[in-house]
Amino acid sequence: MHSAAISMAFSLFVLCFITCTISGIVLFFFKSKQINSALKHPYLQHRTFAQYPLAVRAAITLDYFFRLMFPGTRFSLIGNANDLLGHVDPKKTPLALKWPIVGFWGSCWLGLIAMVALWIMLYLGV
Repeated sequence: MHSAAISMAFSLFVLCFITCTISGIVLFFFKSKQINSALKHPYLQHRTFAQYPLAVRAAITLDYFFRLMFPGTRFSLIGNANDLLGHVDPKKTPLALKWPIVGFWGSCWLGLIAMVALWIMLYLGV
């Protein structure tokens, strides 16, 4: 009854969930001080990272993700992140600081796409 495409979409979704969980734990509990001291988001001039609510902390890390993954883009939210973090050189940022950010947000976005594809396939009965 279930096709290989549904199995692949579900497996990708589960893999993204596991990756997001592991990267999120490392990002928010172990590496946040190192990442924020290296990348220096402008919001951190007003308060420390821990004083912001979780939604703002996630938005700060999303800005880091956009700057590290799409440094030349000037469109919409990505362009705003590149304007705010123009002082960050993605090529000089150490991999030890990049992987939790890219793992967390990359798996969130890819998992969202996999989830929508899974819903569509289940709805169509593929």
